[in-house]
Amino acid sequence: MTDIAVEYRHNYPLDPLDVVRVFDQSGLKRPTGDLPRITRMFAAPCLVLSAWVGNELVGVSRSLTDYAYCCYLSDLAVDKKYQGAGIGKELIKRTRAVIGDQVSLILLSAPDAMSYYPTQGFEPAGSAFLIRRKH
Repeated sequence: MTDIAVEYRHNYPLDPLDVVRVFDQSGLKRPTGDLPRITRMFAAPCLVLSAWVGNELVGVSRSLTDYAYCCYLSDLAVDKKYQGAGIGKELIKRTRAVIGDQVSLILLSAPDAMSYYPTQGFEPAGSAFLIRRKH
C-alpha cells in the first residue's frame, strides 16, 4: 500500500466527525462517543498534522509544544486501511521537522502500539509519571 497518493496538511481545520472516524478505524481508544470533547481536543492544539487521500482524512497527529524544549505527541492515529503505508512515520517526521532538533518529542503509547514506537526512533523513558483521567 505504499503507492497511494497522500497529502499532508499542517494545522488544517478538521471536522470532528472525520477525527472520530479515524480514531475508531485506527483502533486508538479515544472518547469518540463524546463529540463535544473531541471538538475541544482539536480546537486549540499547538500542532496538528493530517494525512489525506483525496478528500478523505486517513491519519492525524496532535501535539502540544512550546517549540523550544518539549513536545508532547498526544495522538497519532492512522485508519487501519492505510496502516503500513508509512503515514504514521511521515506524521512523526513532519512533527519533528516543525519542532526542530532542540525539542524533545515525548509520548505515552497506547498498549497496542508499544512495539511500534521504538521502530520510529523513540526510546523508553523509565522516569515518566502519570495521574490518569477519570474518564
